[in-house]
Amino acid sequence: MRCPFCGHDDTQVKDSRSTEDGVAIRRRRVCSACTQRFTTVERIQLRELTVTKADGRRVPFDRDKLSRSIRVALRKRPVPEERQERLVNGLVRQLEASGDQDISSHHIGELAMDALREVDGVAYVRFASVYRDFREVEAFSKILADMQPFPGETTLPDHKTDSQETS
Repeated sequence: MRCPFCGHDDTQVKDSRSTEDGVAIRRRRVCSACTQRFTTVERIQLRELTVTKADGRRVPFDRDKLSRSIRVALRKRPVPEERQERLVNGLVRQLEASGDQDISSHHIGELAMDALREVDGVAYVRFASVYRDFREVEAFSKILADMQPFPGETTLPDHKTDSQETS
């Protein structure tokens, strides 16, 4: 494999480990020319997926784009990196197992929203606001009103403001 630092094509694998969920292998490599170390990830690809965009264009499915979108939504949220990776792997497996080689971007977005809603409500709202292109405060209000607590979740009690207490 070519070194990303110097471009030399002779690198050695120093360590290989399966990921926690067993769907990928992480390989730690070292370049024989510049001695820099880097990590590669090897995954099974069941089929080539094509995404049909809203404007009708067709592009190859990009797992990294999905992963970046999920990670942006989960940024600064208490969701461990491993859980984020499992979430992305699960979404990709769902898409591959669907049997469809051509998948709409709308379908991918809806699957991602459903998965995020189960993991973290704030991340769900963040993702939905970008995916559904919220332009007004009312759109946020509507999605928040539609959210029902899941079993085991608690909601904060209503707090009265000072002006409400005196009236």
